[in-house]
Amino acid sequence: MTTQTVRIVKASPADPRVLALMDAQQAELRELYVDTTEVTEAFDPQSLSGAGCVLLAAAREDGTLVGCGALKRWDAASAEVKRMYVTPDARGSGAARALLDALVARGRAHGYARLVLETGDRQHAAIALYVRAGFRRVPNFGVYVGVEDSLCFELPLA
Repeated sequence: MTTQTVRIVKASPADPRVLALMDAQQAELRELYVDTTEVTEAFDPQSLSGAGCVLLAAAREDGTLVGCGALKRWDAASAEVKRMYVTPDARGSGAARALLDALVARGRAHGYARLVLETGDRQHAAIALYVRAGFRRVPNFGVYVGVEDSLCFELPLA
């Protein structure tokens, strides 16, 4: 895949284009983890609205959204990266890294000491992206404790 120019824009969980991205992500996760206990239940996009949350999207020059990701307050010192997704045709283009870099920058600007995230153990490209960005494995947290298909990561920001 060649590098494509994307703009990172603030998004709304009510935007039908963002909802379509999240639906596509859920469909991929259900297919990828059909035989496991990976958490793939229905997702409420409104959980990404309100104070302590920012939702970003990657848009091509023509305005087409090719990815999304969110940052949600975890605790006083931490935020969780949520719903990172890039469409199959945009993978390898730099869109995911641009989204992640923008979320990390938002976390720093907000004054968080660290970012945390969860991904599935079969999402090899996502794992590689997070490791390249400086995230390191940590014990599973929150609802992911005891979920054998989940891998949790953190990135110290301080």
